[in-house]
This record gives sequence, C-alpha cells and structure tokens, in this order.
Amino acid sequence: MTLTELRYLVALAREKHFGRAADECSVSQPTLSAAIKKLEDHLGMTLFERRPREVRVTTDAEPIIAQAQRVLEQADTLEQMANQQRDQLSSPLRIGAIFTVAPYLFPVIVPRIRKAAADMPLYIEENYTHVLRGKLERGELDAIIVALPFSGGGLVRAKMYDESFSVLLPAEHSWSKLSAIKPDMLLDETLLLLGEGHCFRDQVLELCPALDAQKSKSLVQIEGGSLETLRHMVASGLGVTILPDSALRHTGYGEGVFTTRPFVKPSPMRTIALVWRDSFPRPKAIEVVRQAVPKEGFLH
Repeated sequence: MTLTELRYLVALAREKHFGRAADECSVSQPTLSAAIKKLEDHLGMTLFERRPREVRVTTDAEPIIAQAQRVLEQADTLEQMANQQRDQLSSPLRIGAIFTVAPYLFPVIVPRIRKAAADMPLYIEENYTHVLRGKLERGELDAIIVALPFSGGGLVRAKMYDESFSVLLPAEHSWSKLSAIKPDMLLDETLLLLGEGHCFRDQVLELCPALDAQKSKSLVQIEGGSLETLRHMVASGLGVTILPDSALRHTGYGEGVFTTRPFVKPSPMRTIALVWRDSFPRPKAIEVVRQAVPKEGFLH
C-alpha cells in the first residue's frame, strides 16, 4: 500500500467517477483503475460499487477512506515540517478568500506578500465560504480569508480588519438628499442582492429581516453574481445595493454616476479574518500574510 494509491482512493471517493479522478491525479484512467483494484485485492474487500456512469463508496469502505485522508494529511504535514527546517518562506502558500473580499484585498496584500517573501510561490483562489472551509480542512488550502463568525475545531482565527456597509445609489436617487439610510427604508426600494451561498447576502438580510419575507417585491437576486455585477446594475439605474466599504473604492466609473450613503448608527459591519489549521507548520508564512494588511488600515 502506497501513498499514491491512497491519493487515488481519496480522489475517486470524492469525484465518484474514474475519469474525473484520474484527471485530478494527472494519470490515465487505466492506471488509476488498476491501482484501485490492487488496493482492493490487498485489503481483501470491495471499496467501490461500479456502475455504468457512477461509482459509489461501499459502506464498509467509508471509515477506510476517512483514515486514508488522515494519512495523506499527516504525510503532507511531514513534508511541510521538513520544509520548515529549511525555509518556511520558500514553499508555495495557498490562500483562499470569499468572493466579496478577494477582488479588493488581494490586489493590496499580494504585492506586499511577494515583497516580504520573494521566494514563496503564491496561489490564490476565491470561492464561497463553505467551499473554502472544505479545502482548508482537506489541506488543499493553507489559509483562508472569511467573514466572522466562522466555526470549526482545530482552526486558528486572526482578525484582519473591520469594515462597515454602505448603500450604493444612482447619483440622482432621491436618497442622495439624506445624510444616512435607515434599514427599513430598503423595503420601499428595489434592492439588488447576491444570491444564496454568499455570506455577505445573509449579513445584508440581517439588517432588515422583513426583506426576506418580501423578496418577491423588493429584492432582485443575482445568482452566482459578484459585487461588481451589482455595481454595474446600480449604474444602469436598476435599483440600489449594499456594499462593504472596501468595495466602494476604485469603482471604474467617473464622478456623477453613484452616490454613497451610510446607514444610521450603529452602522452594520463585518469582521474579516485569516483562518488556518492549528497544525499548519509554517507560522512565518502565516505571519507574512497577516502583516501584509497595511498598518494604517486596509480601507484608507
């Protein structure tokens, strides 16, 4: 039994398809199939039910696959521990961030990370919170940047910055005459909102719970969209939206297109944090990321 065979095993359990698992492992399908068959013969049990278009993990194989995942994580930890003895800032660092943070934070911190650790290859990804969590737990990412609260055992959380929410309006909107917006005013306006799966969407709905009950009248949801899509729709006069303050900078539009108004105090806000496994053996790399946020604040 080899680590390579265990990697094939875990990949097939995840993909439930020989072809996709082989692509993930960068091997041919016959190579992966032969390795799985060899592993089954060695263990003396059937690990997968083969069907014409689907592969299913057998009930008896589930704890074995879970243990194989742990073995692979431990093997990866061993390699990283060896790297740590050489140089914590020479191995690749894999960082993920949620969709509503990545476009605004990465352009600020990536140059600073590269300056502080020029020999450390950097891989970045943006995704939903639940996807990033899974990748962090499986060791596919080394650290993720998410909005708090963020639960989970065996994880370390470190605050990066706080930011408030503001209302983005077309420049000629009647609310531009107001100094601040009350949350319940959103019920009287077409509110452009990200679709389900975005944690920022849930935070916006917490501002005014009645919005969700009346979404057929007052909400336009952008499924799988981005904050930039919402910005463009506001520019087209299709409604108003709520953005975190980091997304209010560098709009790409000239003056006179938008008006921004804060909420009445206490202003709604979110805390963005860096999260990593407490077993991650490269604290210096994590510290480089933490220090990449400007001391004077990310939003200034």
